[in-house]
Amino acid sequence: MRYSKEEKAKWLEDWRGSGKTAWAYAKENGLVPQTFTNWTKPRSKNKQPLVEVPAKTLQSSRHIMEIIMEKGEVKIHVPLTIDGEGLQKFIVTLAVAL
Repeated sequence: MRYSKEEKAKWLEDWRGSGKTAWAYAKENGLVPQTFTNWTKPRSKNKQPLVEVPAKTLQSSRHIMEIIMEKGEVKIHVPLTIDGEGLQKFIVTLAVAL
């Protein structure tokens, strides 16, 4: 079930006054505990944009093998030639952006 921002705010306000853990409060009120505890976590307002991480490619290769991840209109291309450090930077940047 989806809740509006206003509904979430009312649930959170009531929970804060209850003195109960988020998990216990959610169970007692018929909410999904995992979802409710996610509502209690602070959201970052300063999301960083995705940045390009240069990948080392083989000079002799004309076609770069890659993994393409798609969601909606967003496509993320990860070349299979990316080294460990580049992949780590990519994953950290992606985690921060999401």
